Amino acid sequence: MKGITHAAIDLDSLGLALLPSAASSDGAMYRNLQSVCENYSALGVRRLLLARAIEDCAELELCSGIASASNTVVCRLTPSIEVMEQRVRLRESGISQRNYVARVAKLNTIIDRAHLENFAITNENRPLTDVAREMLLKAGWISS
Repeated sequence: MKGITHAAIDLDSLGLALLPSAASSDGAMYRNLQSVCENYSALGVRRLLLARAIEDCAELELCSGIASASNTVVCRLTPSIEVMEQRVRLRESGISQRNYVARVAKLNTIIDRAHLENFAITNENRPLTDVAREMLLKAGWISS
């Protein structure tokens, strides 16, 4: 995204912690997002690219509110279930790997039903640069 001031945030990574049993990792994740967004805003960043599997309207509204988004565009990446499971297997090497892999199909169904995306992009068997360019075009960040 040459020349476009922006920040890319993997929302899940903001909640990775072993917290006391009374604490919520989602709560911590959203508080961390608030801090990160405030920091970027103070630096003049007005465009954010958040990576997250958004399951419902409430979560989308929460993220948009925290990011102070005046324009929210949701892009859904759509590899096959098999490819998603393989990616999760490669990414998650810990004791919860089996749970995460098992959740792939269920999460896909949840996201299908929620239908929050403005557009979808296939990101299987394609160069990452091509996927990113298509997303930026469809989101209106760049023109062809």
